Amino acid sequence: MRKVVAALFISLDGVVQSPDQWQFDHFDEDMGTAMGAALAAQDAVLLGRVTYQEWAPYWPTATDEPFASYINATPKYVASTTLKTVTWQNSTLLTGDLASAIGRLQQQPGKNIGVAGSPTLVRSLLQAGLLDALTLMVHPVVVGRGRRLFQDGDALLRLQLTEAKTTRTGVLLATYQRRAGA
Repeated sequence: MRKVVAALFISLDGVVQSPDQWQFDHFDEDMGTAMGAALAAQDAVLLGRVTYQEWAPYWPTATDEPFASYINATPKYVASTTLKTVTWQNSTLLTGDLASAIGRLQQQPGKNIGVAGSPTLVRSLLQAGLLDALTLMVHPVVVGRGRRLFQDGDALLRLQLTEAKTTRTGVLLATYQRRAGA
């Protein structure tokens, strides 16, 4: 069965919003290698509505390689209760119950299904037990403001660290999964 995996750039104070404003001076060869390996291990992308609406106008004409070729060619599944259609090439709108839709995707042959961006979707997948692995790329920066991955009032969630590496620029690449029995 395919796994649903997510990776997010995150600051020390938990901010995931607008990483393009604070993470590039820490993006090094180590991070590029790790991200390349993650992309090679997946052949489908799951997006939330906000990320889809931000990315759909940009990536079809972008030249930021190798990600532009990857994201445009890869099947994309958009989780939204408000969108009626999606028009970006290789995009499919998931309708109905999200857990059922993801279950159907997991039953299809293929590699991992990667969640791109979409912190609200990542949070809901974690809470629903639908995310198999979460990699946080923790940058040594305090952003001070912006949307955070976790919010006050989120339910208690116990995770287990399965892998950790530090890049040359001090970014911690930490991968977690739900703790068994939690």
